[in-house]
Order: sequence, then C-alpha cells, then structure tokens
Amino acid sequence: MVKVAQPITPVVASFITGQLSRANQEGNVAFLCELDTPGGLDTAMRDIIQGIMNSQVPVIVFVAPAGARAASAGALITLAADFAAMAPGTNIGAAHPVSIGPGGGGNEGKEKGGDSTMMEKVENDAAAYARSIAERRGRNREWAEKMVRESVSVSAGKALELKLIDLMADDTADLLQALDGRHYLRQGQKRILHSAGADLVEGHMNWRQELLNTLSNPNVAYLLLMLGILGIFFEVSQPGVIFPGAVGAIAILLALYSFQTLPINYAGILLILLAVVLFILEIKVASYGMLTVGGIVSLTLGSIMLLEDSAPYQQISPVVIAATVAVCSGFFILVVFFVARTQKTRFVSGIEGMIGERGEAVTDIDGRGRVFVHGEYWNAIADETISAGEPIEIERVEEGMRLKVRKISGEKFKR
Repeated sequence: MVKVAQPITPVVASFITGQLSRANQEGNVAFLCELDTPGGLDTAMRDIIQGIMNSQVPVIVFVAPAGARAASAGALITLAADFAAMAPGTNIGAAHPVSIGPGGGGNEGKEKGGDSTMMEKVENDAAAYARSIAERRGRNREWAEKMVRESVSVSAGKALELKLIDLMADDTADLLQALDGRHYLRQGQKRILHSAGADLVEGHMNWRQELLNTLSNPNVAYLLLMLGILGIFFEVSQPGVIFPGAVGAIAILLALYSFQTLPINYAGILLILLAVVLFILEIKVASYGMLTVGGIVSLTLGSIMLLEDSAPYQQISPVVIAATVAVCSGFFILVVFFVARTQKTRFVSGIEGMIGERGEAVTDIDGRGRVFVHGEYWNAIADETISAGEPIEIERVEEGMRLKVRKISGEKFKR
C-alpha cells in the first residue's frame, strides 16, 4: 500500500512504480494506492498507468480520505486501476491537458495560431488515451473523454452512477471487505480477489526519493535559485572566497533540476537577472539609489512572474516571495553599501594618504617654501601667500615630492 497526497511528479511516479514492482515480485494479494492529488506531469502519469496496466497483481486506487480529489492526471490513474474506489466527499475529473513551458497555461493556447494546433493535438491525444483506458477497464468511455475535453469534475456518488468507479467506501478496511470476492482479468482470464482480512503493509519513499521530491516543490526551487544568485554575486564581488561561489553553483544546478517539472516563464528569470545587474551597476554609477529601487522592483516582478500556471500546487507562495525579496534586497543593498564605502575611503598610507593632512608653514611661502607635516619637513608650493607659522592643508603631491598646500584660516597648528 502507498499513500500519495501530492502532485504527480517524476519522483512520485518512480516511487509508485517501484512499490508496484516490489508487490509483483513478492506476489502480494493486491496493490493499494490511496490517492489525493491535484494532478501533475503527463509523462509521470503515463509511467504510473503503464505500470498499472502491466501489473500481474490487481491494482486498487482509492481516492481518500473524505475531502480528497483525483484531478487531472489523478483521474486517469484512477480509471486505469483494476478496482477504482472513492470515499464519500471526494471528487474526480478536470483532466484537460495543460502545456508546461513558455506560453503554457492551458486553454489560452487556442487563441495563438500555431499554439492552437499544438494544443488541439495534445487534447486529442489525451482524450483518446482516457477513452482507451476506460475501454480497457470497462468504464464509461464518453465521460472519461469528457473529463479531458470539457474539464468536468464529478462527485464520488456521481462517478459511481456514471460507472467511472466500481464502488464507494468509508475507509480502507471497508474497501477491502467490499472488494473481497470480486473478479478481475489477467491475460483474458477471470481471477478472484481475496482481500478480506488482508494485512496492509505501507511503503515509504527512501531518502533519495524524499530529497528529490522536496526539490520538486516550487517554493524550494525558487529559494534555490535565489540562493544560487546570491552565492555567485558574492563570489563576483569578493573574488577568491570560493565557498559562496561553490554553494551558489550547486544551488543553481539543483534549481534547474526542479524547474524541469515546473511551468517556467523565462521573462521572470530575465527580470531576476536584470535585478542583479542593476544592483551591481549601483556600485559603479552614482544613481542616488535609483538603480537599487529598480533592482528591487525587477526582483519582485520577476519572482511573481517566474511560474505561469493557475494550479495552486505549481505556484510560489506570496509569503515566500515577499520574505525572499526582502532578504535578498537587503543583502544586495548591504554589499553595495560596503563596497561603495570602501571605494570612497580616503587613502591612509603612502603619498596618497597625505592628501588632506594638516601641518605648519616653516617659512614664508610665496609660490615656494617649506612646511612641517607628520614630523617631517617638505618642500611646498601654493597659489597664495602663506606666512611662516600659519596652518596649512595638503591638496596634492606634485612631481619631485613637492606638496601643493593651501592656507587654513582661523586655525592653529599644534606640534
């Protein structure tokens, strides 16, 4: 037995088919999948259905508990089972295909010329697939096709009435009792299911599947992308640190793995990258904070636009976006501030460090003369007449180690 209460992803498909293969190898009485899903990837769904269709042990799909649903890909998986059951208060349907990628999003593709033809092909293929599954299992073919073409969804009671499922049950114990003695076909032969009193052994994902399943979460994928950008940005702004760059590169690669199962909008990614560019330019260009404001706006819009899908399970949480944008913007602003402050810091050593230092005229300076600065005597020049003993300030260091100075009015120099 396995419990699936999440979208159908490649990781979930691998988990289900692996457990189903194990049930076949061990010769179990049946394989039970308790399902609650909003849908998922077509390729992952087809892998699961292929495993179900080729299983020697009977497969039971139970849409439960009350309040659960078998939507989109979950509807076709339910139809493919030897025995399909639903708990009261559940629903099934809404299996219209939705494209993933730039411009994806479902029915709007019908209004885009070439995209319309492609979406029509995908819809026809999905409808024929649903119809063939229903025909194979002796279920209502017309309504199976209707779930795809018209995105209809029906309650458990209506699904039983329409012969989309075989029975309704309150829980797994009730289900196994009701299924006992029912027939199913294998290689054209009728076989009897003996499920009453059967022990339920629940299968769980291993650590690798749990990890990959976590990476498939849109919020995790988004956070990995932002972590990767922060790491690379820090490495570029502070070359040689190495660790942030390595972490950033790993995070971006993991984010790319996650994005392969999500409907990515490339305009969102470009806006996020533009934000990084604007933050970097703030260091080089005196924009008085305008580039930073533009970067924050670009980062926010890019985050909102990153995923384009109406399905809640394929959207990034607004709370996660707000928190991440705030933290990342704060980090960029902090780095930009310290870098800019470092660039504007006056030299404190060497010849350049003498600029702005103060001292005393040792002799009268009428074009040329001598001054006392930092406990040393220097040749100096000035554009004004400076009397001996008057305080001076160094403006720059001329060729030949001569100091260009000016008189400071109203101050006295203390040796």
